[in-house]
Amino acid sequence: MEYKYNSKCERDTIELAENIEAEKFPGMVICLNGELGSGKTVFTKGLAAALGIDDTITSPTFNIIKEYHDGEMPLYHMDIYRLEGNIESTGILDYFNLDGIVIIEWANMIEDYLPDERLDIYFKVVEENRRIIKIIPHGKQYEDLCEDAL
Repeated sequence: MEYKYNSKCERDTIELAENIEAEKFPGMVICLNGELGSGKTVFTKGLAAALGIDDTITSPTFNIIKEYHDGEMPLYHMDIYRLEGNIESTGILDYFNLDGIVIIEWANMIEDYLPDERLDIYFKVVEENRRIIKIIPHGKQYEDLCEDAL
């Protein structure tokens, strides 16, 4: 199953993230894909705020992974763009077994390493402030999440 969400502004993208956060569960993996400036980090900011994380959320492009532990559950925010798919020695795979939420920007670059059960979200810019967001759940838990959140 595939879902489409029409975001007319940043607030719409944040609301989508809040709806998904409301259905969160430990070990959740969210894979974000889309061109630069398409809304991946805006989505992450919305989800982090809904978790109660007060830190400023920025894309971890140069850090690769940023961890936030002051919310309802840990958030592990990754940006693997600079890794160019070479993740064997990074420890990223270990995060898939933790009880927090993992968000991966540019996840399509490591598709072969992603868990079978996950939530894929694709951002497409169609106008300056408008995005079409395609959401694809992989696994029953993610299908249920989409049914409840969307």
